[in-house]
Amino acid sequence: MANIYPFAGAALQSDNTCKFSVWAPFRQQVALSVIQPEPQIYPMQRDDKGYWHTTIEGLSAGVRYKYILDEATTLPDPASRYQPEGVHGPSEVINPDFEWTDNSWAGLELRDLIIYELHTGTFSQTHDFQGIIDKLGYLRSLGITAIELMPVGQFPGDRNWGYDGVYPFAVQNSYGGVNGLKALVNAAHQHGIAVILDVVYNHLGPEGNYFAQYGPWFTDKYKTPWGPALNFDDAWCDAVRAYYIQNALMWLDEFHIDGLRMDAVHAIWDCGAHHFTAELSALVDALQASSGKKKFLIAEIDLNSPKYITPREKGGYGMHGQWIDEFHHALHSLLTGEVNGYYADFGGLGPMAKSYQDSYVFTGEYSGVRKRHFGVAPLRNDYHQFVVFAQNHDQIGNRMLGDRLTTQLSFEAQKLAAAVVLLSPHIPLLFMGEEYGETRPFQFFTSHSDKDLIAAVTNGRREEFASFAWEGEVPDPQSVETFNNSTLSWHTRTDNAAALMELYRFLIAFRRTRQAMLNTSREGVKVQIPQVEEQLLLVERSGNDDHLLLLFNFSDHAVTYQYTGSGELLKKFDSAAAIWHGPGSTTPDQATTSEAISIQPFSAIVYEII
Repeated sequence: MANIYPFAGAALQSDNTCKFSVWAPFRQQVALSVIQPEPQIYPMQRDDKGYWHTTIEGLSAGVRYKYILDEATTLPDPASRYQPEGVHGPSEVINPDFEWTDNSWAGLELRDLIIYELHTGTFSQTHDFQGIIDKLGYLRSLGITAIELMPVGQFPGDRNWGYDGVYPFAVQNSYGGVNGLKALVNAAHQHGIAVILDVVYNHLGPEGNYFAQYGPWFTDKYKTPWGPALNFDDAWCDAVRAYYIQNALMWLDEFHIDGLRMDAVHAIWDCGAHHFTAELSALVDALQASSGKKKFLIAEIDLNSPKYITPREKGGYGMHGQWIDEFHHALHSLLTGEVNGYYADFGGLGPMAKSYQDSYVFTGEYSGVRKRHFGVAPLRNDYHQFVVFAQNHDQIGNRMLGDRLTTQLSFEAQKLAAAVVLLSPHIPLLFMGEEYGETRPFQFFTSHSDKDLIAAVTNGRREEFASFAWEGEVPDPQSVETFNNSTLSWHTRTDNAAALMELYRFLIAFRRTRQAMLNTSREGVKVQIPQVEEQLLLVERSGNDDHLLLLFNFSDHAVTYQYTGSGELLKKFDSAAAIWHGPGSTTPDQATTSEAISIQPFSAIVYEII
């Protein structure tokens, strides 16, 4: 197991010493270069696993250092906990102590999550963790139970989505560093909100990436969209696996973070007998057992394979949940009519119904985009193992203009999209600002310093959108204006914004209090398309003698539905109602068998069956 390997980095000890350890198996000499407060060089000793160590007396937090490799190259620490001068500067020794006040916090079950994804830099005008802390009360009043932070590992400059990070252990200096993140987690728990951290274990960013100079961190066995694959199964891979496992456990243990959203797990290439994610999930489960705090792993996977979220004892990898992009694609194509690029596999009511019922859209069918049969049905996995959304950072930010659904859909269609997500049996995820109809885009932005890299990123963005045939100019990722344009406006006082927020608040409360909504078993959901030509989707949800009928009209005209079931219908929600700033409800408050129900265009109805 990975924990037989020594921890890499700098660690202050209780006896007023500081231990340094770095993995550089092919180097002949490694030395510690203390830069501040007084320059000093200390030789390091190699062990039989390729780690170099030294323990220095009298050092304290704030000491800045680098490593000297073979008396020629001076580089920051790959396991740095803080990079106060950015990705090229010296690393800094930190004091891990923090005055936590969340001892009573035990975490949340997956089924209880209402996730709000946000980007620290663009969520508030302060562009830092404190800006999030200031809004926790608002998020709790909305009904949010978990915030998901886009990656916070140190990246180049002060503007980046976070996926270009090159120091996975170091909290971004411009966001508030180690104590800033711990303060956020502590405050979130005081508000009853869990914290999920997005982590990137499939690649490292290009600028400031000195890992290959230390050792065999990468392998040529596989290809990724970002360059050489990280070495999870080739020669010398044990230390790489240990590094990322220790990183995950650091966030979950030392930082009290509740769960990790693991980016693009399908690009973690591991053909070994014990897959990296299975090894990690076993250690996370052990941490949960020893700490008494709920901990979980949610994977982003471009594979319709439930193996990743199937228990290890049943032959799976034991991760706890996964994102479902296909639910988004089905909903987006249905509402916008876009069927280009990867949306070509979607469009129409069928894929939406399929994802609502089966979570995946492709469960063995032929995919025209992939040019092969794809996926398998997750019949043994409950709905609460799947995270769905109408918007997220990828699906907005990877559009050419970063335009949100707010600017693509009518107000009625926006409310319908919210209802489809929040009334689904899956875990719902909102992207920051969608609850009040934010109109500012979320665009791709960077602050690299390498001119060649800047040009390559800009050109790469242009080429990426060729298959979508979108019109307009690609925003300049390096421009401060692109970043500023993506910062939330918080314009919440218009009539539509106020009504939309109240609709989100109502639906979140509704799903958390109705037994039918709380039931996430496969047996509790039945999906039908009673009128294909009318774009009407019918969903029945049940649990503990609570029975609900959901009607979603995706067409631009009113649709008439004739209820043929047993029992009386009692209306609980209508997105077209005046209270939600709609055109007015045309559905009866009560209905019986054979009674015709007229449903407004682009609207969602909820009836209780009594």
